[in-house]
Amino acid sequence: MSRTTTKKLVPVAALAVLALALAGCAKEDTSTTTESGIKLVDDGALTICTHLPYEPFEYTEGGKTVGFDPDVLEIAADANDLETKVVDISWETIVSGEALNTGKCDVAAGAMTITPEREAVMDFTDPYFEATQALMTKKGAGITSLDQLAGKTIAVQDATTGADYVKKNAPDDAKIVSFEDSALMEAAVKTGKADAGVNDNGLLAYYVSQNDDVEVATEFQTGEKYGFSVKKGGNDKLLDAINKGIASPEYDSVYKKWFGESPS
Repeated sequence: MSRTTTKKLVPVAALAVLALALAGCAKEDTSTTTESGIKLVDDGALTICTHLPYEPFEYTEGGKTVGFDPDVLEIAADANDLETKVVDISWETIVSGEALNTGKCDVAAGAMTITPEREAVMDFTDPYFEATQALMTKKGAGITSLDQLAGKTIAVQDATTGADYVKKNAPDDAKIVSFEDSALMEAAVKTGKADAGVNDNGLLAYYVSQNDDVEVATEFQTGEKYGFSVKKGGNDKLLDAINKGIASPEYDSVYKKWFGESPS
């Protein structure tokens, strides 16, 4: 037996009302270009996409996003009389370039390593921080290499260079568990759900300084450098402004504020 359906006719007047309602719901275009040529998705503000938390680079404190990355970007914002606005969004959306391409933000940040794959979909600033990968374990675990994690559980963070490193270098029988954000990855090691975790050294060094029951057991020299990114081929003036901030004396002050020493 075949099923038949009867189409209901919608009055023309009702369609007109619906069209007006949808038009009223459309997002107002607040994009603009500054006198210096910087393109912004919102007039008067530098909008930053990141994925929280990633201490000390970006995290929430007192209802506000704080950290090394927002402070560095604020140098460029202040120089151009702009406010800063932070949007918390998934990391995959950032590293794929989608957040920038769809106008969610002007610049992406998040202790983001510059890689050829990411350079293919985004334009990067000059490097602003040198990093490498580190192995975190419970204090006294006696694990100092990936080779010792055969048959054990390793925690990583989704879509990170640390996760890529572990997948490439861990023993075949190691169990790799991926978490959406760094806080969950770190907690897995702290609570014993994972035998070790791998992520950027700056992140893990900061976590260890706040938690005396875990330690950085070793580091893997991967030669990584962080950069901020903007839409591919779309905002050279903003790149220039951020690069000036990275090269400025204010950058040295921000670095010392968060890491206790001047950059080498």
